[in-house]
Amino acid sequence: MAIKYISYDPNVLEGQAILDNFVRTQRILRYRDNGKVFERIQRGMPLYEVESQEVVGKNPDHNLVLRGECLSACAYLKEKGVKVDLVYIDPPFASGADYAKKVYIRRNPKVAEAIKQAETEVDSEELRNFEEKMYGDVWDKERYLNWMYENLVAIKAVMSDTASIYVHLDWHIGHYVKILMDEIFGEDKFRNEIVWGYRIQGVGKEFWARKHDTIFFYSKNDDYIFNSQKEVVIYEKAFIDTLKENPDMTKIKDSDISNIVNSIRKRQPLNEKYKKLLFTKHYANVYVRDVWDCDTTKPLISGSSEYVGYSTQKPEGLLERIIKASSNEGMLVADFFGGSGVTATVASKLGRKFIHCDIGINSIETTRDRLRKAGAEFEVMEIKDGVSLYRNPVQTMDKLKSLIPGLRNEDALDKFWEGSIHDTKDGMLPVYLPNLMDSSTRLLDTALMNRILKEAMPDLPDGTKKVIVYYIDITDIKEIKQFIKEQNDTLIEVELRDLKNVLDNVVVEDDAEFDVKEVQPEGEAFKVWQVSINRFFSDRVNKKIEEYNLKGQQQALKSCKEFKPIALSEEGLETIEFISLDCTSSSSSSPWHSDSEILIDRLGYVRKNGIDTKTFWDGTITSDNKPLRLKIRNICGDETIYQLG
Repeated sequence: MAIKYISYDPNVLEGQAILDNFVRTQRILRYRDNGKVFERIQRGMPLYEVESQEVVGKNPDHNLVLRGECLSACAYLKEKGVKVDLVYIDPPFASGADYAKKVYIRRNPKVAEAIKQAETEVDSEELRNFEEKMYGDVWDKERYLNWMYENLVAIKAVMSDTASIYVHLDWHIGHYVKILMDEIFGEDKFRNEIVWGYRIQGVGKEFWARKHDTIFFYSKNDDYIFNSQKEVVIYEKAFIDTLKENPDMTKIKDSDISNIVNSIRKRQPLNEKYKKLLFTKHYANVYVRDVWDCDTTKPLISGSSEYVGYSTQKPEGLLERIIKASSNEGMLVADFFGGSGVTATVASKLGRKFIHCDIGINSIETTRDRLRKAGAEFEVMEIKDGVSLYRNPVQTMDKLKSLIPGLRNEDALDKFWEGSIHDTKDGMLPVYLPNLMDSSTRLLDTALMNRILKEAMPDLPDGTKKVIVYYIDITDIKEIKQFIKEQNDTLIEVELRDLKNVLDNVVVEDDAEFDVKEVQPEGEAFKVWQVSINRFFSDRVNKKIEEYNLKGQQQALKSCKEFKPIALSEEGLETIEFISLDCTSSSSSSPWHSDSEILIDRLGYVRKNGIDTKTFWDGTITSDNKPLRLKIRNICGDETIYQLG
């Protein structure tokens, strides 16, 4: 349950966009269900408990990596009185695509010494991988716009008076969001439409290749931070209206410019001198325009040193330009759809404070590891806003379906219903589950209940006697039951069930066997503590591999091609991605303190305490002090903590 609801800024619904072709109501742009958004905004932002997970360094600037939804994060920040000076967000684009990451099986540390030649040669068979879904960017237009409107209003509520916001979108939905931003921030607060161009991936065969994103730049008020920047531009011919001198000191006289212009106007041939001046490469140091297609902002490729294997990852150069322009050193930069952590990383490198927020655990872990390598200090916190069986919402949703007794897919039902349960008395019972990736479904309130009653239930097959509605959070169960009694126009009974009751006796943890002992490293004067991982088993990872193998075998049969399944060793150490030792606290309730850590890359090399090495992991981790807790992260991102004494 939400602790309470935090009000948004006053007067956020006044509406300032002038759109005569739309009907003016409480909202300027009227579309389906926007009245429900208005109701939620009137109620306020839900504030939940926030729990510290880990502190990296002393963190004097209170930098924050926050796992949770944008709305809940903004409620927390506003309650704490935190104001951000610059916001950059790269939210879902309503593209209709599902995004996944490649999950690589690591090298077995038991044979690492025997394959040291892999520093120069990589056996492709060793780099077996499968895909793990990160999130689905699948929205209908109306729900997306409602979601974006509420998030943008929440973000505005935590922006300082001189703050700016950059919203990164593409052609799918950007033009609609521009209208929302005109309404929320004001048409007069619109500063630029930035075109971020790129030349990667394929060509357009049926239309012009779509090779740009759009970034909308707004300020909260007329008084805002902006530091103009210049860039060196190379011209294939002289732009004679701006160029008088180039870096190699080649002079262009005013008389030469005049003669060139006159010759062009009169369509007269140019002499050799003027041809050389006009068609030689020239350079100009000019103010940056709002079309960005230069080398410093170009998209990443997989071989880039920045690349962290995250879908939709943006280059550091892009964020460096934005952060330098719209903030000063010591200011607070926030990204509420933080993804790969590029905003937080660049902000830290440029001497800014940062807040990284994202709902997905892959984002949190990727950012945590990236910031650790960059030498940043920060705190990792988690918003306790619902079910967290696994730390990835997609994984949790998959698991929930298996935990509800009798739940099965039902072709007769639309996608609103998760499936059905067969009852001997009432027959098929459609089941509704809240979508952990959609904030509007986490809380069962009258708006959501009305949608179930008025939109979903009337379309159920004839003869349906009862539906089951699971909830994570509920405004007031008595109020909801009374609402159902008054508004249910069907003969279908509605049963409410608390989803958390399903999980009371469920524990999802990975299993590990390990030894802890003091050892004397060769050539070292002092003993160290060593933890040896002897065996590791993850039910989650094993099931993903089984699914991958089954799918591969089926495809191989159809195509008559050979398929080599993924096979794990008895020890299963290939499925470990990260190990950390806490030598500071043994309490399960204390935030994690990483006194020693190892991140294992896909080739089996280790990054020890934030520093990359060319050493294969040997199945152990050491620390100077006696370890009290052990944390192991599997390759799918699930983390399990073990007490060591």
